[in-house]
Amino acid sequence: MKKYAQMQTLVAFLVGLLFAIGMGISGMTQPEKVIRFLEIGPGWDPSLMFVMGGALIVHTLSYRFIRGRKSPLLDTQWHVPQSKEITKPLIIGSALFGLGWGLGGYCPGPGIASVGAGQVTAVVFVIAMLAGMFAFRFYDKTFQRK
Repeated sequence: MKKYAQMQTLVAFLVGLLFAIGMGISGMTQPEKVIRFLEIGPGWDPSLMFVMGGALIVHTLSYRFIRGRKSPLLDTQWHVPQSKEITKPLIIGSALFGLGWGLGGYCPGPGIASVGAGQVTAVVFVIAMLAGMFAFRFYDKTFQRK
């Protein structure tokens, strides 16, 4: 795995940059646009549905080809979650994610991309997101798994 470390870092950076550019071009870094999608009624904006649909098409077409390989291009094995169990923390985390997305208009990727664009609301969102992540980690270590 060490032989791939630098290339993995470079590819991760380039993919993240491409994602940020795509979110910016599609308008998904504008919380108002996302909220207009989530509020069905007058003024509803279906553009997020087309962005997600485009991503789904690309994923569907490439998934079988990629997973048909013995290993990823830049690693020796696949790292795929084995558990298919739906747990209480999964449900609570999903609900919190949806609540935060609906209230703030950001999900993590576009939120971080918006920080790079200097949007103050995105900075507040990312700080709150990081605080939530650290709070969960503290709770998990302290009360759950010791």
